Amino acid sequence: MRLITSLVALTSLYTAVLAADNGLAVTPQMGWNTWNHFGCDISEDTILSAASALVANNLTQFGYEYVIMDDCWHAPSRDNQTGAPVADPAKFPNGIKDLSDKIHAMGLKFGIYSDAGTYTCGGRFGSLGHEQIDAQTYAEWGVDYLKYDNCYNEGLSGTPQISHERYANMSQALNATGRPILFSMCNWGEDGPWNFAQNIANSWRISGDIMDNFDRFDDRCPCTSVIDCKLPGFHCAMSRIIDFAAPVGQKAGPGHWNDLDMLEIGNGGMTFDEYVTHFSMWSILKSPLILGNDITNMTNETLAIITNEAVIAINQDAAGSPANRMWKRSASEGGDLSLWAGSLVNNTFVFALLNTSPAEQTVGVDLADVFFDQGKSYQTQAYEVFDLWQKDGAGSWGKSIGIIQGGMNVTIGVHQTKVWKAVPAPQANTKRNYAEL
Repeated sequence: MRLITSLVALTSLYTAVLAADNGLAVTPQMGWNTWNHFGCDISEDTILSAASALVANNLTQFGYEYVIMDDCWHAPSRDNQTGAPVADPAKFPNGIKDLSDKIHAMGLKFGIYSDAGTYTCGGRFGSLGHEQIDAQTYAEWGVDYLKYDNCYNEGLSGTPQISHERYANMSQALNATGRPILFSMCNWGEDGPWNFAQNIANSWRISGDIMDNFDRFDDRCPCTSVIDCKLPGFHCAMSRIIDFAAPVGQKAGPGHWNDLDMLEIGNGGMTFDEYVTHFSMWSILKSPLILGNDITNMTNETLAIITNEAVIAINQDAAGSPANRMWKRSASEGGDLSLWAGSLVNNTFVFALLNTSPAEQTVGVDLADVFFDQGKSYQTQAYEVFDLWQKDGAGSWGKSIGIIQGGMNVTIGVHQTKVWKAVPAPQANTKRNYAEL
């Protein structure tokens, strides 16, 4: 009897692993979502216009491929006879299948939204108890991506097991359709999804909803640490989410990512340097890069940030290894400085310096700290270092700043992040020991 029980348990585990192996999000997904800019004010025209802008702005060549329709696409109720989901006929007069077909005809992929509760966060019908019919309908509509929220969950949370079971129901329903549909869990970090979601989801949110602000504290996002946070809330400042992400990077990897929430770049609440920090940190932490601005009306600055191919390459690096925070030091003026470092393919590396203080700072960056995990030989050798927010002579992001050994002194502006790529260099007489930059 014990043998039979063990075999059943092993079979169940094997099935769960296979259920998540949909071949999607091998690198973090990239695309655009309606919510941050448009909220519930969406329609067929809103989404098709954004899809056209994605193509017209050549964002597809940088990897942005998903066009995701968030909350409030729903009709007042489900189909009375079948229980299938129905779209609002005023907003989507041609139906969701027609919308999906048009997006696919542009060479893009189509995403939709639902909720693992009785209602969505916008008060429309949710998918709790309707997972099979909803998943099958989405597949018939040609959906490629599901963002799955956490409102009105009927109290089915409080432990990882309870949350896992609720979200696994949709994961299994999606896989049963036979259509590859990227599964993006949006349970706000409740019950620690980084510990239970790897086998059921391609990504999971780690915090309450982001707000378009660098560091404002808001009681609606009360937790100071993501570990054992009991009220994820919403209105979470961008730098707060970076702090949340620091300890959980170890749980992410190809096919399953920590989602730091959608990007606010271009929505107007932060400075240029703050938006550079936003894009840089989301990239090195291997968060999905989902644009949340009006991409039909962008400034050149916004476009420059979201098309930095050198930083995007860090996010999409095949090693799938999020950067780690190597140290964090308080600044006398408030805020802090932090050093982040991570491994890339082909024995190359990324490191970044983040300044959340309200004053410019000059700080020494020791390669002994950057390569703490790699050991002595890596800490002492020379590297060619590329500044990923400077352009080279050919106009490409990622200017070489020379051969560095030992470390370098860096001056960094208010709320600024600097990102470098390091490539081991042969020993040369041109190397600079502890260079001034």
